[in-house]
Amino acid sequence: MYNIVSYWRECLKIITPLHTMKRAKAAKAGPSKKVAKKQDKSPKKESSDQDSSGGSGVEEPSISKVPLSKPDYHNLEQFLAHLEHQRSATAANIHEFPFRKKRVRVLSKSGDVKESCQGGVVYWMSRDARVQDNWALLFAQRLALKLELPLTVVFCLVPKFLNATIRHYKFLMGGLEEVEQQCRSLDIPFHLLLGPAVERLPEFMKSQDMGAVVCDFAPLRLPRQWVEDVGKALPQSVPLVQADAHNVVPLWVASDKQEYAARTIRNKINSKLDEFLTEFPPVIKHPHGKGCQEVKPVDWPAAYASLQCDTDVGEVEWAKPGYKAACQQLYEFCSRRLRHFNDKRNDPMADALSGLSPWLHFGQISAQRCALEVQRFRGQHKASADAFCEEAIVRRELADNFCYYNEHYDSLKGLTAWAYQTLDAHRKDKRDPCYSLEELEKSLTYDDLWNAAQLQLVREGKMHGFLRMYWAKKILEWSPTPEQALEYAILLNDKYSLDGRDPNGYVGCMWSIGGVHDMGWKERAIFGKIRYMNYQGCRRKFDVNAFVMRYGAKVHKRK
Repeated sequence: MYNIVSYWRECLKIITPLHTMKRAKAAKAGPSKKVAKKQDKSPKKESSDQDSSGGSGVEEPSISKVPLSKPDYHNLEQFLAHLEHQRSATAANIHEFPFRKKRVRVLSKSGDVKESCQGGVVYWMSRDARVQDNWALLFAQRLALKLELPLTVVFCLVPKFLNATIRHYKFLMGGLEEVEQQCRSLDIPFHLLLGPAVERLPEFMKSQDMGAVVCDFAPLRLPRQWVEDVGKALPQSVPLVQADAHNVVPLWVASDKQEYAARTIRNKINSKLDEFLTEFPPVIKHPHGKGCQEVKPVDWPAAYASLQCDTDVGEVEWAKPGYKAACQQLYEFCSRRLRHFNDKRNDPMADALSGLSPWLHFGQISAQRCALEVQRFRGQHKASADAFCEEAIVRRELADNFCYYNEHYDSLKGLTAWAYQTLDAHRKDKRDPCYSLEELEKSLTYDDLWNAAQLQLVREGKMHGFLRMYWAKKILEWSPTPEQALEYAILLNDKYSLDGRDPNGYVGCMWSIGGVHDMGWKERAIFGKIRYMNYQGCRRKFDVNAFVMRYGAKVHKRK
């Protein structure tokens, strides 16, 4: 028997299986009186403006630094070659790399891989749909190399997922087509299984005589349920291991509880970056097994035919799926837009944002890779590099923390006491006007700026971060109840935004409507002590008229 636990203890020193890890109790509406009292304190001066990261406006400490060389690339091809060089210079392969033991955790009771298994190790790809810079796949290959076993990648495609539309599925599947090609070039079979993982994965494991499963990590309820169900359905002799390939600092390492705000998690993350913000070794051509000799190419037309999603929301033109397109976006951001990021990121008319969120959401590029490359420009654009890493690491991982430790991450039940109480106290305040979901979806409000933002969301599958906060807060102002407002905001974001159904999206809506990770402000109608944003505040930030004209938005008055 190949004993995985012994191997991990000796080589990786992984000694913390899932059943010994205590998960903190999910925070509910109504924390201790001491916390609620502290949160209710309003600042002396109210501001109607808000920075794009959803923070309180205080100066933030810089991200921990790692020594990186000055970038030396001038086009996409050189940039891709630079990434390959960085990996190969780090280590020849994952087996020779000092893997951080805390990146993975054991989810099963079994720690043995059968000596007689012919199929080897499976990486069950889900949230992180890429080959390189993927800690979950790297760990799976490390295990397969150590035990001299074959390695296989599997993705289970469900026909319908929350509010995902054909816009989202085409982006996902376009990236998976590239994954299949890259896997084949590395002699790693790739299988697209049609149907729920709990049905297809155990069946596949048995038919291929697989010995172990490595999966990636997602904090949302449904993906976590998938992992739990698969763990129960797998034979007891098959180990199931999880690697956090999405966060720089693994979620279970960063914190074991729901964090109150960015200021409470920032130092916990930054203090660990010297250990975790490292270069990646390469996924190499796998030397064991028959490779892809007997594996048929994926039938992509059949995969598309199996979908049962909304087909009315079409693809966008500006964002092409896949790792290479993500690298192009990162290259262009670093070389052209990063210099403006710190000063212009709250201006929707300025081309200053990274635009990486769709690829990060679908796992087609690693946030850790993005942070490493941006940090190479720190000598030239220090403030911008630090601001980007604050958002890409601290704020993004804070969102994962909230969704994992708070089971009500998309409900008012997930709010802290002060926020729920203030919204409830103003529940009966007059809303005039009060818009229906159809009116909101079709941009038929009296606010031309809000209409322009909604048009951008529908047409481009994205919305500028500053405007997304204003957009959600106006929905609160125009909805009959705060519950309805949150439901509408999440539904519209998930339906149209390429990065919908993401922890960042849920936390963004919960921050805007429910004060999550924020503080109490001056009390006013409808909002209570939830931070307020208005049209005039936006006019002070950027050229509202120009943005409205860009999307041809109009003021709509009810007859």
